[in-house]
Amino acid sequence: MTKNPFPFHGLSNADVELRKKDVSISGKEQSEFIIILKEMVLEPIFILLIASALVYFLLGEFSEAIFLLSAVLLVSTISFFQSFRTRKALSLLQVLTASKTKVIRDNKIIEIASEEIVLGDFLISEEGSVIAADGEIVHSNDFAVNESVLTGESFSQSKSSAKDQNNVFQGTLAVSGLAVYRVTATGDQSRAAQLAKLAKEIKTEKPPLYKQILSFVKSMTIVGLICFLLVLIFYYFQTHKFLDSLLMALTLAMSILPEEIPVAFTTFMALGAWKLSKTGILVKGLNTVETLGAATVICIDKTGTITENKMELAAIYLHKNKELFDKEQIKEQKNLNEVAEYGMWASEPIPFDPMEIALHDHYKKLIPKDKRKDFKMIHEYPLDGQPPMMTHIFENGKGERHIAAKGAPEAIMNVSELTNAEKTEINLKIQSLASQGYRVLGVGKTDLKGNEFPKKQQDFSFTFLGLLAFYDPPKENINKVFKQFYQAGIGVKIITGDNAITTSAIAKQCGFKGAEKTLEGKDLIQMSDEKLLSIVDDVNIYTRMFPEAKLRIINILKQKSHVVAMTGDGVNDSLALKSSHIGIAMGKKGSEVARQAASLILIDDNLVHMVEAIALGRRIYENLKKAIQYIISIHIPIILIVTVPLLLFWKYTNFFSPVHVIFLELIMGPTCSIIFENEPIEANSMKKAPRKLSATFFSFNELSISIIQGLIITASCLGMGYYYMENGYEIAEVRTIIYSTLIFSNIFLTLANRSFYYSIFTTIRYKNALIPLVLSISILILLLSIYFKPIQNIFEFVPLSFTELVYCFVAAFIGVMWIEIFKIMRRKQR
Repeated sequence: MTKNPFPFHGLSNADVELRKKDVSISGKEQSEFIIILKEMVLEPIFILLIASALVYFLLGEFSEAIFLLSAVLLVSTISFFQSFRTRKALSLLQVLTASKTKVIRDNKIIEIASEEIVLGDFLISEEGSVIAADGEIVHSNDFAVNESVLTGESFSQSKSSAKDQNNVFQGTLAVSGLAVYRVTATGDQSRAAQLAKLAKEIKTEKPPLYKQILSFVKSMTIVGLICFLLVLIFYYFQTHKFLDSLLMALTLAMSILPEEIPVAFTTFMALGAWKLSKTGILVKGLNTVETLGAATVICIDKTGTITENKMELAAIYLHKNKELFDKEQIKEQKNLNEVAEYGMWASEPIPFDPMEIALHDHYKKLIPKDKRKDFKMIHEYPLDGQPPMMTHIFENGKGERHIAAKGAPEAIMNVSELTNAEKTEINLKIQSLASQGYRVLGVGKTDLKGNEFPKKQQDFSFTFLGLLAFYDPPKENINKVFKQFYQAGIGVKIITGDNAITTSAIAKQCGFKGAEKTLEGKDLIQMSDEKLLSIVDDVNIYTRMFPEAKLRIINILKQKSHVVAMTGDGVNDSLALKSSHIGIAMGKKGSEVARQAASLILIDDNLVHMVEAIALGRRIYENLKKAIQYIISIHIPIILIVTVPLLLFWKYTNFFSPVHVIFLELIMGPTCSIIFENEPIEANSMKKAPRKLSATFFSFNELSISIIQGLIITASCLGMGYYYMENGYEIAEVRTIIYSTLIFSNIFLTLANRSFYYSIFTTIRYKNALIPLVLSISILILLLSIYFKPIQNIFEFVPLSFTELVYCFVAAFIGVMWIEIFKIMRRKQR
């Protein structure tokens, strides 16, 4: 809430309550419950469980059928909980990222959600914001709007309170200046309502990794279907019992389907986005969470990103007298000089830029009589040109005028009558000020009689008055942030509209690498792609940049196979933000357009959160990788325990039935989606190079260890089973031995796969409160299933002696813990 400087009181709270109405776009949507229920019923594992329960009923084995139906209820409950948890996290993010707008109410400026706007509200729109409702302008400063979203025409339209140009429309973009407008239409009544309906129908592109996972699961589903038919036919010709054959085929199909993988992916990404929001980062799409850990280059602005964006007047140079006033001398001044005065007249009457605020404050402090109320702006030239400048024309009731210009010193010098010697002298002053890290503006004035103004401000002939230097100090933690980026193998590039000398000076103060090499936007845009590709990795500072130049550098970096993160806050950053892999908008000083174009929003504009985001992105990816490798490792023995005895014509073949498989699924599911999701980041994660975005979990190189783990666990389980079978034990005891060995293997696999680099003695010290809880439950389930009669009967188990249980434990330990030797070898290689 801020003080209202405008002559509009706005609506009172009572008025707002009276005018409130439903402005949302109509359309009945399905409830969350129905959506989640549909997803559960269509899950392949759900269909297989129902089919298996039906077969048990037909076989007259009612206890197994009832158990499976109970399992259906349990699996569905878990699935519902995970889906609800995911959707809740995403809905919270949608609320946090909802667009907001400034409104005048009860003579105060407050920020509200766009949905809370009512007819008659006075809304404030600044450069870079999206018009939140249809309305009529009642006050404006240098205001222009891009209406291409409605008209298709990309050029901007000047807007003011004049009758023929005072209408603004919801969804259009303010590209310059400031305006206050009274709301005339919202929701379904606005011109943008139809566009909103169309936008809602656009389907979001799925993340690349999610596509890989779906492709893998679909492939395994096809394999499962083929195996189902082969086993059904094979077993039927052996036994001539169709229902038994169907049950065996269903068991194999259930063991092959890795349905935990897509569930784990969605859970990891959604909860990751939610956790990022708790650290001050809003994520607008799951794709960003996946991409974060792969970022190789981050492109950042100077002002407000590496600096405080707290502009203070640091020096004034008077060209006429060849005088330079430093910061201390400015504080001691009693009279306002011409450079500072005309710098103020070249600013907005109601300033919102930090430099313009500093100039207004300086004027108010030193002027004996404030003339601002006596003068009215009669014409304005918005910021344009390369390098840019702006010009304002003020006039009072007596016809006296102030025609003032400010902008890049080069721009003001180009339109001023100066000798070469004067230009040389001014350039030396600019370099001297810029080398101290100051941002330097040139100031000029001119005279004009009559009301025929030139079409372009560059057509005026100005008198060069002098220079204004502003200092924006670096943020306290920026040195540490750069160091962390460099340690993580991430390159940093500064892309700014400021000049090279100032930017290099600030960069050197911040511990920035490569501050010596710079490239200007106008030179960059003229380079060939081949030339730019050859130097882009070596040049780290890009100055005097404009939207097209920013976009080009982002695309060139992408051509070099970089995964690019880009920070921005203004309209001129929106193209680059949208084009980058990870667009990062500033939450405080960022424009609405920048926030809409970006995929991440830094709530407090603090770049340190990007380090946290990248670390979290790497943690999520690593933990998801561990979870998927765990799933594959533990699925292989389940599949082979079902098929190998059958294919090798063992004495006993049907060790596992759907009851056993679903029971194992119930143990494995929480392990992969709860334990691994909660794992902390590994110690070396932020000290190694980023992964390639094209990397996949499903290449042979990535899966080879998981496959070997699965095969050795299979050998342990079936080896134990074969030994006891050949020594005359009954199938029930052999089944119990195999099952116990597999459960112990699952426990060891969970502990071993917490890291594929560090030993279990290191990972055991990781903080994860869920590890002892879930593993204790697994052991309890094992003991209940082989020693508690009711469960024992359902699974057709028999009690094991202590010695037999120890043998299972040892076999599982050997079958899994060989990976620790592999880890030792890997650490020695590195």
